[in-house]
Amino acid sequence: MPEVIFPGPEGRLEGRYHPQKDRDAPIAIVLHPHPQFGGTMNNKVVYNLHYAFYNMGFTVLRFNFRGVGRSQGEYDQGIGELSDAASALDYLQSMNSNSKHCWVAGFSFGAWIGMQLLMRRPEITGFISVAPPANMYDFSFLAPCPSSGLIINGSADRVAPPADTVSLVNKLHEQKGITITHEQVDGAGHFFEKPEHMDQMIGTVSDYVKRRLTENTR
Repeated sequence: MPEVIFPGPEGRLEGRYHPQKDRDAPIAIVLHPHPQFGGTMNNKVVYNLHYAFYNMGFTVLRFNFRGVGRSQGEYDQGIGELSDAASALDYLQSMNSNSKHCWVAGFSFGAWIGMQLLMRRPEITGFISVAPPANMYDFSFLAPCPSSGLIINGSADRVAPPADTVSLVNKLHEQKGITITHEQVDGAGHFFEKPEHMDQMIGTVSDYVKRRLTENTR
């Protein structure tokens, strides 16, 4: 797993970059949970999402937001972190200019950042939003949501209550031209601590992404 350092808005950002041999491989970035609550690119959910995308033939980048690990800068309430994510996508695209598909996956705080990135970058063709904290952050900027994606959460999530996730999904369902798929892992907490919950979540993500790659829809 090559370690990479690439330029961000506030200095260097530290990442892990996993390229495919195929020059036309789809690309994905994976965004980690809240920096002030121990979130890093080595979070288990982020790590497993990274490998799930790699195993499906994606060239993948995960990285630490500013102020985390060896990334320079300091926490910036999500505003700077969105700029970091944009820089990471720029870096990934600069090395994979032939790629036809571009995906963003995020967990918790990273899901919120990923959905904002989606609004700014029309080239993103799909998203995975794991346990989006709809109770803590405003997702009303998704009007309209520009691409189809999967929202997945645990039914026993105490950090981001399922009811808030469901109301977010219902709002997005009203939009035309895109399809929001919602899956819930029965009994899983916010971090999918039990191996069987993690396996089920990753399996659901993989099935969804594989299906989407065979369809040419937004």
